[in-house]
Amino acid sequence: MAKVELKKPVVEEIAEAVNGAQSVVLVAYSGISVEADTELRKELREAGVHYKVYKNTMMNFAFKGTEFEALCPQLNGPNAIAISKIDATASARIISKYAKKAPTLKMIGGVVEGKYYDEKQVAALAAVPSREELLGKLLGSIQSPIANFARVIKQIAGGDGEAAAE
Repeated sequence: MAKVELKKPVVEEIAEAVNGAQSVVLVAYSGISVEADTELRKELREAGVHYKVYKNTMMNFAFKGTEFEALCPQLNGPNAIAISKIDATASARIISKYAKKAPTLKMIGGVVEGKYYDEKQVAALAAVPSREELLGKLLGSIQSPIANFARVIKQIAGGDGEAAAE
């Protein structure tokens, strides 16, 4: 069997994994301890992020002709990819958290919703709260005025009108 035929399934696996992805973040993982890497992988898996180390040449072939082709120039050294199909910022957020513990772990770049982001832009994306957090804040900001209004009405109705006269 030729070498090309052996590599083809790996390229297809990568292409299938990135197909329809909300975000793909390229990570330089060298120098991270086994314990830290295990924790990182566990948290990424729980967040629905596919994280795997592939050869750069395989990723290069898989990215050619796709929206992720912008990552090809960064494919140098030991790299891994974090692929999220659900939450566009989950992979950047989690990797950024672990990069604080392991300074050698760093995000090189990424493609989020079809747009290329460099290292600094991906780090800025990591600061964006998750969808659930944003929805919770929105709901809280909607409920707050209503709850305050209800308290005022209750105080006016419960008192003998003195609060309203003041």
